[in-house]
Amino acid sequence: MEQDLRFDVVVIGAGSVGLSVAYYLAETHGFTRIGIVDALNPMSLTSAQSGENYRNWWPDPLMATFTNHSIDLLERIARATGDRIQMTRRGYALVTRRARPDDLIAELYEGYGTRSEAVIRIRDRTTAGSYQPPASAAWDTAPDGVDVLLDKDLIRRTFPTYAEDAAAVLHIRRAGSISGQQLGQYMLEEARARGARLLRGRLAGIARDHGFRLDLATDGGTRRIRADQVVNAAGPFLGDVAAMLGEELPVTSVYQQKIAFEDREGIVSRTMPFTIDLDGQEIAWSEEERTVLAEDPNAARFLAPMQGGIHCRPDGADNGRWIKLGWAYNHTAGDPRGPEPIDPHFPDIVLRGASRLHPGLAAYIGRLPRNTHHYGGYYTMTEENWPLIGPMATSGAFVAGALSGFGTMAACATGALTAAWVAGAAVPAYARALTVARYRDPELMRRIAGQNKGHL
Repeated sequence: MEQDLRFDVVVIGAGSVGLSVAYYLAETHGFTRIGIVDALNPMSLTSAQSGENYRNWWPDPLMATFTNHSIDLLERIARATGDRIQMTRRGYALVTRRARPDDLIAELYEGYGTRSEAVIRIRDRTTAGSYQPPASAAWDTAPDGVDVLLDKDLIRRTFPTYAEDAAAVLHIRRAGSISGQQLGQYMLEEARARGARLLRGRLAGIARDHGFRLDLATDGGTRRIRADQVVNAAGPFLGDVAAMLGEELPVTSVYQQKIAFEDREGIVSRTMPFTIDLDGQEIAWSEEERTVLAEDPNAARFLAPMQGGIHCRPDGADNGRWIKLGWAYNHTAGDPRGPEPIDPHFPDIVLRGASRLHPGLAAYIGRLPRNTHHYGGYYTMTEENWPLIGPMATSGAFVAGALSGFGTMAACATGALTAAWVAGAAVPAYARALTVARYRDPELMRRIAGQNKGHL
């Protein structure tokens, strides 16, 4: 066994969250003896499967504040690097066929809190003329707040490829996309330049021994490292790392899938925002298809009514042709230690579902391009789908994870907040609500119970 390496902090996990923790430990708090441990290449597990989107809309003002802070930090990096992270801001378009979705509008007011009157703009026939379409992707000149489009003529003019029954669009304006890989690479480079070390190996065990003793299984045997403090940023393996410390975290991991393909027919406009069809639906199968599906136990469930939330957006530059589709309809917890449960039915299911709002996509049913990329990753989440950030029960141990569906947009704030906890620095007033301590606060848990679970 090699001589023990010693660090002030070891971060377990080299995904976007772990790299962000290391970056802010070094950049903000001056730590130099930082170890980053992972069995895989950086940004190669869940972070490699990210939708790479961000938004500042949440039904709860606390989560909105947290995510706004993360977007502030993303913008700071974009400025400092000449936009290396390829930040865009055409918004999120949440679409429904309901002409007056008062419940969704009420959620907007709740989420934006005291800012609501200033930033929520209702665009009906009398105010449609002052709406600014998302023609530009520039993040530094885009509007803030949200435009609620209730004028069907305005919707048709702005989004002509939507189905004609689209009756309302909630256009979240501080939202868009970034390159998650470029963000992770930048944070890793900066952390390493300040002394952080990347250590390849599978974490085989942790013990308390004048701090922490960590054993890494490598191709050459076992490597032992020591740390005064550890950060559990292990993504879908958060629970495994917690168990090594004798703890249990209230998290599960659910496998979600996406497809990306070349839109050779030019169906989806390159200026279209990240679009989500909010309405539930029942896929319009033919009678022959229904008979075949009914005979397959794994496919019969697709005959029943399904939830909303289908995602569609252009992928890449304005002059590109690729698009992405996603639909987080799986709710069954899986085991990230086993083989990936890729569902061969998914590409056809998501394409048929997406073609309800984007009718032109029906041209690809049964004829997706051969180079279509079908992929997936584990979304690790708490029941309420709020993250876990801050101290664990074990003194000197911290957790940064459970960012199901919002890892890209919240990575920076998660890293900055975790680094502050580790350094013993001041944290925001809301920080305790994101720690495991919230489960001892019945009033807080009652408040967030039943809220939107953040899969937008």
